[in-house]
Amino acid sequence: MSTREAAVADAAQETTTPTVRRVLRRGILWVVMLVVVLLVAVLLTSMVRGSVQAGVPLAADNPAPGGAMALAEVLRDQGVDVFEAGSLDGVREAVDRADGPTTVLLWDIDLVLETEQHDDLLLLTDDLVVIEPTAFELQDLAPGIAQAGSTGGSFDADCDLPAVQAAETVTATGAAYRIVRDDVDATGCLGDGDRYALVRLERPSATVTVLGLGEALSNGVIETDGDAALALHLLGAHRTLVWYIPTFADLGPGGPTLAELTPPWVTPLAVMLLLTALGAMLWRGRRIGPVVVEDLPVVVRAGETMEGRARMYERSGDRLHALDTLRVGTLGRLARACGLPRTASVTEISDAVAALTGRDRGQVAGILIDAKPTTDAELMRLSDDLLRLEAEARERGRP
Repeated sequence: MSTREAAVADAAQETTTPTVRRVLRRGILWVVMLVVVLLVAVLLTSMVRGSVQAGVPLAADNPAPGGAMALAEVLRDQGVDVFEAGSLDGVREAVDRADGPTTVLLWDIDLVLETEQHDDLLLLTDDLVVIEPTAFELQDLAPGIAQAGSTGGSFDADCDLPAVQAAETVTATGAAYRIVRDDVDATGCLGDGDRYALVRLERPSATVTVLGLGEALSNGVIETDGDAALALHLLGAHRTLVWYIPTFADLGPGGPTLAELTPPWVTPLAVMLLLTALGAMLWRGRRIGPVVVEDLPVVVRAGETMEGRARMYERSGDRLHALDTLRVGTLGRLARACGLPRTASVTEISDAVAALTGRDRGQVAGILIDAKPTTDAELMRLSDDLLRLEAEARERGRP
């Protein structure tokens, strides 16, 4: 059998099971991806949980500081039938079931309603309280009233409205409004004579109250000064109160579909990313099977490698590096001869060899550690000393 055939046969008999380090190195990408997915899942869970705990601001079923559950419960205790509605159809059902005049609280936080829905809402109710309306809502529900920035602080009763007189002092922050037309029957309250936090407007179909201090209705602020009295008189004027916070149910079937809202470049990009992900999984997620044994093109004898390195050291004149290479091999064999573990230090090996052979410790340390050759003759002498020291240690350490 030739040398090449023997090497191939020896390689075929070697264990082909991948090492733990190799498996971990190949799976590091999947470990990193798993960690990223877990972090994203934890982040999304915490965000969703936080939004659920916070709830919808000024919602009648929200017990958080920003909600208005306390006000709704007090109104119920005072005999007011409080109905919560999330759509205009829900408001219509609640008004139909009412036994008399109704009050509707409108808090369109997501700006869902359109002009036609505003007109329908005015026809449904007798008393409409709009919380912090935008310019678009004012145009439909309270013409002649315009936004005038923000406001806040403590406001004393400055008009004849029963709710304001009962409150005496209101403390909150919110939006301010201005009466911009003289031909409307409007009363401004809680302001400075030009900007008001509350405006009452008499319209042919209903009475519209614009309240910019929505914070005064919240659980966290309603107990301040006369905020509770203002809220109870505004919303408890009639026996039926419809708490209306529009949702996407009011958008109706005529709204654009998800496909219509999606830009045309999204679908090709998603397909490309999917194909890229599949390609990456096929590339990096290949099966870890046994190592394939192949014929070596050339079998290099160990002696040739040693001679090649020796010539490199000779050309560079690095005698100390060549001697240190010999010392490393000698130290390993001396440690085994002395019965020392593989973790033994050079000093421990040197002391053990000196004790085993009876030589002087300084002499042994000079051969193994300290001596530095400056000529080729010294290198050859130290190499011979290493061989003799190793042979002597093996002879003395043999049982």
